Amino acid sequence: MRRGFRRGLAFGVAYGLTAALFAAAVRPRGGSTVLLDWDEVARLATSRLRDQRMSPARLGEAAATYNRFAAGVRAPLLETVGGPPESLILPDFEALDRAGWLELNIGILRRVMEPLAAVTQVPDSWLAITGRAGLSRYVSLMLEFLSRRVLGQFDPQLMGKEPIRAALYLVEPNVVTWQGEAKLNGADLRRWLILHEMTHAWQFAAHPWLRDHVDRQVEELIELASRGSSARGLDRLRALTIGVPSQWDLVRRMQATMSVIEGHGNLVMNLVGRRLLRSFDRLEAAYRKRSGERGVLEQVLWRVTGLEMKMEQYRAGERFARAVHDRYGMEALNRVWEGPESLPRPEEIDDPAGWYRRVVRAR
Repeated sequence: MRRGFRRGLAFGVAYGLTAALFAAAVRPRGGSTVLLDWDEVARLATSRLRDQRMSPARLGEAAATYNRFAAGVRAPLLETVGGPPESLILPDFEALDRAGWLELNIGILRRVMEPLAAVTQVPDSWLAITGRAGLSRYVSLMLEFLSRRVLGQFDPQLMGKEPIRAALYLVEPNVVTWQGEAKLNGADLRRWLILHEMTHAWQFAAHPWLRDHVDRQVEELIELASRGSSARGLDRLRALTIGVPSQWDLVRRMQATMSVIEGHGNLVMNLVGRRLLRSFDRLEAAYRKRSGERGVLEQVLWRVTGLEMKMEQYRAGERFARAVHDRYGMEALNRVWEGPESLPRPEEIDDPAGWYRRVVRAR
């Protein structure tokens, strides 16, 4: 009896202390705080790079080389995609070092996520501050990891309030590192990467509706998240962490859009690259090897950050684009760029014949 009493008393004290600490942690202290500190994200991510800056002169030389290569592959690229006329204006390339890539992408994320600031604002508390510190550290780790992996990027200026100034980038230190590790031809490697990013620029420049469509999808997702934020207690927790059917449906549609954008980019890069680049086969083999060989820590990071799932979406997009192109031709594949209704639906990414029947044959 006494032993049971002591256990009950100890449990009661522990439970009461835990409840008291939790209450103190979440007790509002006046005002509110956001769940992600972008300044802290930038500080943490940049500090891990240990000042790996390239001089402006070296970056300028690299950018001049990129744009010279881009001028040489522009006509074959436009010929492959089937238009529009060569008068189309595509943005110039810029060269970035890893810290520059971090600055660029933290700025992009801040811009795109700015409308969510009110949604992700919570009552100021010790728990909120601790959670913000943990989330900021997690995001900084993910971005710093990516800054060492990303080779090129196209920024279509999504959710931009200022006049559109799309830009194309290569991350020169990462290109140099991979070139040395895989013993690749530097000129061919840069032309190959340029083809992929220029294809993205063509997708958005030749089809202005695409940027507006992606913007609307992001805005719709923010609106759905805002509705979820008006819930209370467990309902709000479920809305923020689990989502609701309408949110998941929208996310799946957004993923399908991004899959076909990336898949089409890879297809064109390889179609043109095979014609123009003497070392194409070596480049493609090195890329497949790079994608498949990861250390244990890197595999964990890819899984934890969701990057592995994202890469699978891109691989699915490439399979879709390749299947449509090989069976029906580039003219049929280009029907995806006619408007939002022509984009593949989530279930059609793995069913290109179904997409063809709905979009091409039905019209």
